[in-house]
Amino acid sequence: QVQLDESGGGLVQAGGSLRLSCAASGRTFGNYVMGWFRQAPGKEREFVAAISRSGQLTYYGDFVKGRFTISRDNAKNTVYLQMNGLKPEDTAVYYCAGRQGLRSISGNDYDYWGQGTQVTVSS
Repeated sequence: QVQLDESGGGLVQAGGSLRLSCAASGRTFGNYVMGWFRQAPGKEREFVAAISRSGQLTYYGDFVKGRFTISRDNAKNTVYLQMNGLKPEDTAVYYCAGRQGLRSISGNDYDYWGQGTQVTVSS
């Protein structure tokens, strides 16, 4: 069992940056593939990024286009999402998620979810 707690969201102007953090409980964080997803009002949940257990492999949604970076620190049981060049269309609730299987871009494949953190980008 893993409990996830996101932080770092907030209000930022277009072009600005935010760094989201997701702290995980438990001693087996390194066994989990971690992902970030987001959901805007009235829209479906969208894959943002995922990272392998070791942190060596990363995957991104097509819309990211080099603006976001996912990373993890297994010693600190934390996964991060550095977001640069934010746009108003990035406004959403951002969730981190974990799974013990292979990496996946489908939220349905993830077993554990945080409560989400709001990111609002003003124009």
